[in-house]
This record gives sequence, structure tokens and C-alpha cells, in this order.
Amino acid sequence: MKLEMTQEQTLITGMVRKFVREEIVPLELNLDPDADELDPADRDRLIEKTKAMGLYGLGIPAEYGGPDIDLMTSTLIAIEMSQHRAGLYAPCYGTFGGAGLAQLFEATDEQKEQYLFPTLRGEKRGFFGLSEPSGGSDPARAIQTKAERDGDDWIINGGKLWISGADKADYGLVFARTDKDKGRNGVTCFIVDTDNPGFHVRRVVHTLRSAHYATELQFEDMRIPHANILGEVNKGFAIASHRLTRQRIPYAAGCLGVAIKAQEMALEYVPQRETFGAPLSSRQAIQWMLVDNEIDIKQATWITLEAAAKADNGEGFRKEAAMAKLVATEAGGRVVDRCMQMFGGLGVAKDLPLERWFREMRIRRIGEGPSEVQRHVIARELLGESLR
Repeated sequence: MKLEMTQEQTLITGMVRKFVREEIVPLELNLDPDADELDPADRDRLIEKTKAMGLYGLGIPAEYGGPDIDLMTSTLIAIEMSQHRAGLYAPCYGTFGGAGLAQLFEATDEQKEQYLFPTLRGEKRGFFGLSEPSGGSDPARAIQTKAERDGDDWIINGGKLWISGADKADYGLVFARTDKDKGRNGVTCFIVDTDNPGFHVRRVVHTLRSAHYATELQFEDMRIPHANILGEVNKGFAIASHRLTRQRIPYAAGCLGVAIKAQEMALEYVPQRETFGAPLSSRQAIQWMLVDNEIDIKQATWITLEAAAKADNGEGFRKEAAMAKLVATEAGGRVVDRCMQMFGGLGVAKDLPLERWFREMRIRRIGEGPSEVQRHVIARELLGESLR
């Protein structure tokens, strides 16, 4: 097993690290502590920089104009991009671009012209509509939104919950049940325009996340043409599942970046802070917190990188992706919590990013599949059909 980065990866991560520390962090000094957007002029300026670096459009396949990098390199970049105040949910404030709804890379040529390409050009915005009020841990079986065939159209009724950006989107991917007896094999993905009659943003749901909210959607006899099916009838969840599994790896990497930065801050602070005539770094309780942080970070890092390596090698990586998501989110939360404790009152003040990381890291144990579901996925992979 080779644990060192390649020369190219070392160069790329060095560029991203410099970008974060010299471009992003200074801007945050003048932003609201809960901000998740840059001034448009700053955003445009930094996008030009990431384009010059050859890294704009992360997650977009090279044939569609994205950088030609593998998942391992993308994971290493994600670790660097998250090392600032807004880094968990707005890494570098979107100045590296992204794939958006990556499921659209599997669309028909006509669908790509209408939805994918305008999205990549920044002309359209989409949302991902999977979770429902009935549950999100097992979305395929929890889906109660129904789609019924009516000639060349489908009529959709039901609702979705925890949907980000639907109130500002031009379209969305909506997963609906088209066969009530087939479980996850009876779900179809529809591309839905938000100006379609019967589409409603029912309410806004605020969460722990800074400057963020989700929406609840309602569909009332919403008529969608058959041509707007993404993929095949009753095979929609397979489209979602593969992408969700892959996404868990950079999701874990973002947690790692925050943990690494929090540990870096603590290591700089504790030798300077004195209590009872001696620096905090001389206290065994503090030393052990730092040691536990380092162990958590290293463990989560190698598990996450193993998942990325298996995916790049074309091996099965479902178990490893679940392990990465589980370990990185839980370990990252522990690291931030310990660092807040070492900083004392300053740790919970908005002068530092720790309190924001603490709030947002808590969500990471739920988002993209909660820890309990990841444990179930891992157990199912270990035990095979006996647990299915």
C-alpha cells in the first residue's frame, strides 16, 4: 500500500491550500459569521482564479469541460477546500464550481440540451427531490409520492421534505413510486420544471445550518411528459443510489478538513494560554485531547482514502464509502468538540469558526444517510444475503 501523494496531487493540494488561506480566509474576516455567499465581485474574481488553476468544475467529467482528475485527487482537494469557516457546506463559497445534479450526465441528448448544459453554464438551477415526510433513512421504501401513467404523460401526487434550493430552482429531479409492489425497484426519476402547474413549495424549514433552509414540496396532479423520465421506468433509485454512495466520500473528506483545521488551531493556542502559572499544553488532560484528536483524524483519513482508491480502481466500494461517512462525521464532531473545550469561552464565541463547525458537524451525522443507516449498510455488506 502506497500512502504518499503523487507529485501531481502534492502540487494540486498545495495550490488549493494556498487559495484557501490567501483568498478565502481573509474575505471571511469581513463576512457575517454565518454567511454562505461571497460578494458577487469577489466570487467572480475567484472563479477566474480557479479556472486559471485548471480546477473549475470539480465533479464534472472531463468530456463536459471539467478537470481530468480521479476521485482520490478530488477527495484530497475536498479536505483542503473545507478548511475555513463556511467550509463544511459552502467550501470556498462555490468558486470551484461543481457538477450539480450529477445524475443528469445519464440523461438523453434532448434532456442534456434542456437541463444539463444550461446548468453547467450557470443558466439554470436544479434541486434533488428524494426524501419525504414519511422518512429519509430508507428513501426507496419510504417514497409515497405516486406517479400514474396517463397516455403520453404521468400525473404525480405527493410531497417531499428537506429539499434544498427548490424555491429558487428552475427544475428538479423528483423520485416517485410507479409500482407499489416492487419497493426500491418500483421508483422512477422525473425531471420536473418548477413552473409546472401542480408544483408547490409548501413551506420553508430552518435548520442548525448557518444561513440555510430546506423546503417542503407538494405535488397536486402535476402532469409530466413521459419524455421527462430520467433513465428508465422503475429504475430511478439505481440512478440515485450510485451517486449517493460515491458522494459519501467527498462528504467525509469535508469533515476531515474541518477537523484538521480545528486541531491546527488548538495546537497553536494551547502553548500560549496559561492557567495557574503554566501553559495549557503542559496539562495532561489537554495533551490527551490533542492525542485523541490526532488518532481520530488519522483513522478517518485512511478509511476515506481507501474508499476513494477502491472507487478509482473499479472495485466495489459501498462498504468503504459507508465506513468513511460514518467514521469521518463522528470523529470530526469529536475533534471539534474537544477543540472548543480547549479554547474555553472563546470556543463558543463567533470570533472563531469552532461554534459554526460544531453546529454544522452535528448535521453531518444525519445528512447523506445517518450513522445508524451506514452501520446497517456495512453489516449488510459483511453478512451478505443473510441480512437482506
